[in-house]
Amino acid sequence: MNQRRVVVTGVGLVCGCGIGTEESWSALLAGQSGIAAITQFDASAFDCRIAGEVKGFDPLQWVEKKELKKMGRFIQLALAASDFAMRMAGLEITPDLAGLTGVYIGSGIGGFDVIEREHSKYLQGGPGKISPFFIPAAIVNLASGNVSIRYGAKGPNSATATACSASAHAVGDAFKIIQRGAADIMIAGGSEAAVTPMGIGGFAAMRALSTCNDEPARASRPFDAQRDGFVVGEGSGILILEALELAQRRGAKILAEIVGYGMSGDAHHITQPAEGGDGGYRVSIAAMKDAGISPDDIGYVNAHGTSTPIGDAVETIALKRIFGERARQVPVSSTKSMTGHLLGGAGGLEAGVSVLALRDQILPPTINYENVDPACDLDYIPNRARKADVRYALSNSFGFGGTNASLLFKRWEDR
Repeated sequence: MNQRRVVVTGVGLVCGCGIGTEESWSALLAGQSGIAAITQFDASAFDCRIAGEVKGFDPLQWVEKKELKKMGRFIQLALAASDFAMRMAGLEITPDLAGLTGVYIGSGIGGFDVIEREHSKYLQGGPGKISPFFIPAAIVNLASGNVSIRYGAKGPNSATATACSASAHAVGDAFKIIQRGAADIMIAGGSEAAVTPMGIGGFAAMRALSTCNDEPARASRPFDAQRDGFVVGEGSGILILEALELAQRRGAKILAEIVGYGMSGDAHHITQPAEGGDGGYRVSIAAMKDAGISPDDIGYVNAHGTSTPIGDAVETIALKRIFGERARQVPVSSTKSMTGHLLGGAGGLEAGVSVLALRDQILPPTINYENVDPACDLDYIPNRARKADVRYALSNSFGFGGTNASLLFKRWEDR
C-alpha cells in the first residue's frame, strides 16, 4: 500500500533571534546571536547569567488579558508561533476540516514559571493562595490544548515530553499520523520557557551551562575548542503538515516535503550520550531508511550541537559513522549558536529552520566557530551562511535519558 506524501506549508518561529518566522530566519542567516543577559529575574547570584530570551514578547498580541492567568509562558509562545505558521500556510480550519486537523506540540518542562510562582504563593500564604488555573497553566499538553481550541482543530491532540527531543518527536509523530490517514493536517512542533531561577539553577548545578557571562553573544559556540557548556534559550517552533493532495487542492504554497522519521534510545546514561555516537547514528539511519534514501543523498544536517564538550564531540563521531569518507563534505550547522538551546522546543525550531534552508537553498551558519577542536573537524558552516544546492536536510535532536529523534526533509519537487 502506498503511503501518503506529507508536505510542510507553514513554519512559525519565535526565539531569541526574532518574533516571527522571517524575522528569525533573517537574523539566523545574518549570524546574529539572540543571547544576552537574563532579564526575567535577578540572576546576579547565579553562575550562569545569560540566556536566549524572547525579547519584547507581548503575549497580549495573541492572548486576551483575562486568559493570560490560564497560560504559562510556553503556551503563550506556542500560540504566537502557531499564528505565524497558520498565516504562512494560508490555512483556515473550516468545519469540514476540523475533524481532520490535529495538534501535536511537545515541551520538555512545560510551565516551569507557573510552578515556581504558585509554589512561592503557597509558601507565603498557604494552600488557599494557589490559583485554580495553576494546573492547566503548567501541564505540558496545554500548549496543544490551547492551540486546538484557538483554531477549532478536533482531530488527534497530543503532546510529547521527551526532554530535548520532545518537539522533534512531536513533528515526527504528526507526520506518521497523516501518513497513515488518521488526519489530513497537523499543527506540530514544540515550545519551552525555562528561563527561570529553578530552570537556570538546575542546569547550572549540573555544570552544563556556559559561564561566559561577560560575552553572552559568544557564549554558545558549538564544536569550537573553547566551548564550555550550553545556553538556555526559550521560544517555539511550529510546522503545518498536510497531506499532499489536500495542500494541492487548496492551492497552498509548499515549502518542503517531510519524508523520514527516526527514533532511538541510547540505553546508556541519564545525561551523557552513548559512546561512539551510537544513538545518534542509529536514529539518523532510521530516518533515512524510512525515507528510502542513503547517506549519500543528504546535503545538509542541522545538528543537535548544544555547545557541550562531550556532546558535540560524540555527535561528530556519529556523523562520521553515518557519512564515512564523505563526512567532511556534508555541511553541518548548529543554530543553537544563535538561539541557545530551547530544550523541548529545539527540535520544532530547528525543523522549521531546515525547511526554510530547503526553501531558500541557503544554509545557516554555526557562529562563534573560531578555534578548531581536533575532535570536531567537520564542515560546520563557520560564521557565515552559505548558498547551496540541497535536496535532503536532516534535523537531529537528542535528549536526556538517551531519547533521540531524527527528521528528514526534502526540497519540494512536484513529482
